[in-house]
Amino acid sequence: MPWRECSVMEERLRFVARLLDGESMSDVCRSFGISRKTGYKIWNRYRAEGPLALSDRSRRPVRYANQLPELIERLIVETKREKPHWGARKIRELLVRRLAGDVRIPAKSTVHAVLDRHGLVKRAKERRRQRPQGTPLSQALAPNDLWCCDFKGEFKLGNGRYCYPLTVTDQASRFILACEALESTKEDGVIPLFHRSFEAYGLPRAIRSDNGVPFASPNGLYGLSRLSVWWLRLGIAIERIKPGCPQQNGRHERMHLTLKKETTKPAGANSLQQQARFDDFLSEFNNERPHEALDMKFPAELYTPSKRTYSGLPEIDYPFHDRDILVTSCGRICMHRKKINISTVLAGQKLGIKEVDDAIWLVSFMHYDLGYIDLEQKTLQTIDTPFGTRVSPMS
Repeated sequence: MPWRECSVMEERLRFVARLLDGESMSDVCRSFGISRKTGYKIWNRYRAEGPLALSDRSRRPVRYANQLPELIERLIVETKREKPHWGARKIRELLVRRLAGDVRIPAKSTVHAVLDRHGLVKRAKERRRQRPQGTPLSQALAPNDLWCCDFKGEFKLGNGRYCYPLTVTDQASRFILACEALESTKEDGVIPLFHRSFEAYGLPRAIRSDNGVPFASPNGLYGLSRLSVWWLRLGIAIERIKPGCPQQNGRHERMHLTLKKETTKPAGANSLQQQARFDDFLSEFNNERPHEALDMKFPAELYTPSKRTYSGLPEIDYPFHDRDILVTSCGRICMHRKKINISTVLAGQKLGIKEVDDAIWLVSFMHYDLGYIDLEQKTLQTIDTPFGTRVSPMS
């Protein structure tokens, strides 16, 4: 094969990378000066055996990160292992020299994020690591260990308007903390409800919800919403069930079934009448209705308010970061006269930033690491989410 003067591994890498980027076999073979028969031989070996077919050496397979081509990520990891003292900037420069013109070269922050995912980046020992994605759902052992919330499906009132019941329960005691007839699922009505609940009952350790609005946001960073960011600021952990798995919030869903039977058939004439029905149901469920799972006790006999009282948002400090920085109302931070998009759900929040490599900065919110930025690209390179859906021990 008329390969150019560089290693066979590098040439095969460039050849396959261009095919993966969508170029035709004829054009790539013509560029490398080989026949289509030879090109298909390399391509078929890659499809059948994966990256191992491109080199005679044994190499550990790796997974995708940030939608990079697998071969590019592989080269980043192998270079770091061969040059353990090299940082993302030097590794990226090597990629530029080897692959310039054939594939899109990732940013320094992307290279650093890949190294982080493979455990090749040292983190400060003082930093608390967030729980990884997929951690099992917690099991409440005492009141206020875990609150559960959800919207009971909307239904029409007698006046033709829709009602969206929002319910909040304590998992351990089954105590209903709130049941309110709202006009929509927007945050503007939900946040005041939780504000009243926190004032009345204190703060839970964690809140479990589904992945829908307003508990999560499909367009927010890591699926965060303004509501869930507020919970985090109050020191409340977030638990999200897996999409399509309502059984992970089974106790709450079972209460919804009883709620529907006793308060919505038929529905109230208007929201005030419907709210009165919800209030009567809440009082009966908590104080008069024996519960089989509680040895026939009432939820109110087991529930006690939280010792963590609600007194507004605490201050955030970042003692292990170089400095803190405020997210603007449009979801950006400003560094060295450059604007970097973070997320509008974090508008007004203070983040910590720390230079972890030459011109690469780690960005954190409280004790959660959000990702890396470099000033050249002016973008946030995210890492594994600490706020993802979680699995139950039985799933």
